[in-house]
Amino acid sequence: MALERELADFFGRRGAIVFSAGYLANLGMISALVRRGDTAVIDLDCHASIYDGCSLSGADVLPFRHNDVANLERRLDRLGERARDALVIVEGIYSMLGDRAPLAEIARLKERYGFFLMVDEAHSLGVFGATGRGMAEEAGVEDTVDFVVGTFSKSLGGVGGFCVSDHPELDLVRYASRPYIFTASPPPSVVASTRAALRALRERSDLRERLWENARRLYGRLRELGFRLGPDPGPVVAARFDSAERALAFWRGLVERGVYVNLMLPPATPGGESLVRCSVSAAHTPEQVDHICDAFAALGP
Repeated sequence: MALERELADFFGRRGAIVFSAGYLANLGMISALVRRGDTAVIDLDCHASIYDGCSLSGADVLPFRHNDVANLERRLDRLGERARDALVIVEGIYSMLGDRAPLAEIARLKERYGFFLMVDEAHSLGVFGATGRGMAEEAGVEDTVDFVVGTFSKSLGGVGGFCVSDHPELDLVRYASRPYIFTASPPPSVVASTRAALRALRERSDLRERLWENARRLYGRLRELGFRLGPDPGPVVAARFDSAERALAFWRGLVERGVYVNLMLPPATPGGESLVRCSVSAAHTPEQVDHICDAFAALGP
């Protein structure tokens, strides 16, 4: 309960619920918020946990083209009066390419259509916003977001997930969410380490500054080398390849040079692309970032 209170306080929200995993946070919240006869409108590139939460809920799923606000607006127009009860789900930044959701434009649509808005800040928590609360804070639209979900396994280096909200009936999710009810609570050691990490996130803005220095250094150097990257610098820096064979060979070359990154292949990737994805942290030194760039340069774009 202490962790939930601290999360609610950090986000400036009325309440919080902690789940055993980030995957379960999406699964549990979506399946409790919508059901058969309701509609979930989701970005096409949303994480598998969001798709699985919609599937478990039985709600109608209406995807819109990735980060395409005009396409989202057409979907809402199709719903007519039902748009007011729809749940629109996006991610703050997307896990494959690190691209950012157009939350300011989506917030303006919310004023017009009145839907409920859920934002998954899994990859943006601790990175974006003046205090590290994520893309909603960065975009200045926190008051427009009804439900913020996230995970402890990225910026906080732990295990578990959460949802924070100002909704007065948030606690009813504890009685309606099967993924919450029928899973074990996080062990005390995990809760304690997560609380400590959250305190560090709140008190040590220098870590966020160092992360951004590393992210900009890596993104800028790889772009100079001619690699095709996502549209924005950030904690996720992904090099794009036209074939799985080329990406696999490149990944092996990096490992041989002492650089471990994630190899991302279809169908997990958007648009059928193959990616070599770097995850940047405040713990990396400038020398390590330069070593990563040198390994990329040796293999060529």
